[in-house]
Amino acid sequence: MEENMDERGRKSMIQFDHEKLDVYQLEVKFVAWATDLILEVKQAPGASVREPCDHLDRASLSIMFNTAEGNGKRQMRGRAKFFDDARGSATECAACLDALVARKSCSMGRIADGKKLLVRIVSMLSKLVERFNSVGQVREETVEYIVDGE
Repeated sequence: MEENMDERGRKSMIQFDHEKLDVYQLEVKFVAWATDLILEVKQAPGASVREPCDHLDRASLSIMFNTAEGNGKRQMRGRAKFFDDARGSATECAACLDALVARKSCSMGRIADGKKLLVRIVSMLSKLVERFNSVGQVREETVEYIVDGE
């Protein structure tokens, strides 16, 4: 990345807007965590892990790709759709982790950190979906009515 100087004269890296999102940074962390897990379980002798590992790899990347693309959309509903797709990919990752445990390729303890990251990611994406999905909806403000004598 190209270095720039900020307003205080400090070096700073040029970033895309999606890279500034806390949820995106967690997604990068999850992809790194999932990559380590995939490499680990694929090395286990006799493990039947090809399908869940391949799906985990694709779905974890999909979270990041959809978040990045959604954050670049100008229309609010378009943004919400991509954030919702990212949320769906995150829940797919959780199912992949469950499949690895069900196939006895790893323990519940081994996937606990990944699940914690996914819960945070899903929660943050849910808030983004809610935020951008509600934009443009016509609503009346709540008004408290006062009736004489009450």
